[in-house]
Amino acid sequence: MKVYAHRGYSGRYPENTMLAFKEAEKTGCYGIELDVQLTKDGEVVIIHDERVDRTTDGTGWVRDFTLEALKKLNAAAVWNGKYGFEPIPTLEEYCRWVKDTDMVTNIEIKSGVYYYEELEEKTLALVKKYSLEKRIVFSSFLHSSITLLRKLAPEIPCGALVEYDDLGNPGYYCEKFDFQYYHPGVKALTEEMVKSCKEHGIPLNVWTINDMGALEQMYEWGVEGVISNYPGVCKGWIDSKK
Repeated sequence: MKVYAHRGYSGRYPENTMLAFKEAEKTGCYGIELDVQLTKDGEVVIIHDERVDRTTDGTGWVRDFTLEALKKLNAAAVWNGKYGFEPIPTLEEYCRWVKDTDMVTNIEIKSGVYYYEELEEKTLALVKKYSLEKRIVFSSFLHSSITLLRKLAPEIPCGALVEYDDLGNPGYYCEKFDFQYYHPGVKALTEEMVKSCKEHGIPLNVWTINDMGALEQMYEWGVEGVISNYPGVCKGWIDSKK
């Protein structure tokens, strides 16, 4: 079972920062999950929320900041000085770093609240610039985004992200619409849904696995991967089962 670090090693470090990504790599995890949005001046940046309020010392919508202004915000602000200043990274900064590792990156397209113009195209361009096509999985709650990416880059797999109202027959759904992965929230996932995916040859990457009970259940059901804030714990436990 593969382990993806959710927004990097976000259980111990500021989420979606280069620090969190680099610390995740040290755990030996399979990959990193991150989120992308666009700045006012059209730069692809890594941040989860559509607003900066929760994770930084700023306030407002990501889309209303230029990259220069966004870079002045501290993405480690909520850690009360423990990690000093950590800027919001661009996707290009991340790609430049991750290309020299062995990790796979799950890039979530954050267009569910505000549909960013050309976010899919700009994200794909950066992936191709750094020759990362074979180590990328795209995902989104907005399935039209990954449908577009399937057309733009059919060689790159995509995962259908769903909240806690999972489909009863996700395997059929993903196969029908040419999605290579199913990315469900763990709270509503059932063994029947896992079986549906297996019957249609659709691997699952389940989020967010932050307790041992959930981790053990996913292992027993034989899901392909888990997405966790604590990749080191998950990786250590899975390795111990071998």
